[in-house]
Amino acid sequence: MPFTAPPLPRAPLIQPNPSQNHLLAALPGPEFDALSAHLERVPLALGQMLYEPGTLLRHAYFPVTAIVSLHYVTESGASAETAGVGNEGVVGVSLFMGGDTTSSSAVVQTAGMAYRLDRDVMKVEFERAGLFQHLLLRYTQALMTQMAQAAACNRHHTVEQQLCRWLLLTLDRLPDGELVMTQELVASMLGVRRESVTEAAGNLQNAGYIRYRRGHIGVLDRKGLEKRACECYGVVRTEITRLLNDVRYRQDGPPVG
Repeated sequence: MPFTAPPLPRAPLIQPNPSQNHLLAALPGPEFDALSAHLERVPLALGQMLYEPGTLLRHAYFPVTAIVSLHYVTESGASAETAGVGNEGVVGVSLFMGGDTTSSSAVVQTAGMAYRLDRDVMKVEFERAGLFQHLLLRYTQALMTQMAQAAACNRHHTVEQQLCRWLLLTLDRLPDGELVMTQELVASMLGVRRESVTEAAGNLQNAGYIRYRRGHIGVLDRKGLEKRACECYGVVRTEITRLLNDVRYRQDGPPVG
């Protein structure tokens, strides 16, 4: 049975502010105020490298309009995305999980804004063992689900199904249905040949689900993509939705679908 996506809860979108990140928006007033004094708003450019394998992590990033791709790069230079992070989460879980480095890289997939937090402040706030710690651990569980599902999907499902999964997860993190992305970059994300992405994208375009031109991918029929996607999208989406529906928003109360 095709997966029908439940609506994701959304933090208020007025102008760039920390509350556009779901984890930050869930903090009650006193905890949010204490943390916000240390948050620095930063623009993230397409292709910007936030972390490289083996280097010391100096900041955690809470995206609000940007999307960051976590990559594993082999010795030969080949790469594949292990997970994506948008306004539902945080980049830099190694900082509070006991490590200061990571074996993967973090690259900006979609340009936008984020708020970064110094590594020392991140550790202090996490070790207070309050709601912030609880939220970060819940998010880490969802991130692990995404990584595990991506590994299974890349091994057992077709390139077209992988492309549908990736497009839908990316679309969930964007305010509209337009992605700025070349087929070369998509191939790098999925760890497949560009020709395979070209064929899969052509099939989806011929079916009327997407429109591709000049590095822009427009989603025309989301329901169609959901029908062509494998079950992996539904597993990841359900886990993220469960996390976000369980957190409490300061502005509007818990937004459930």
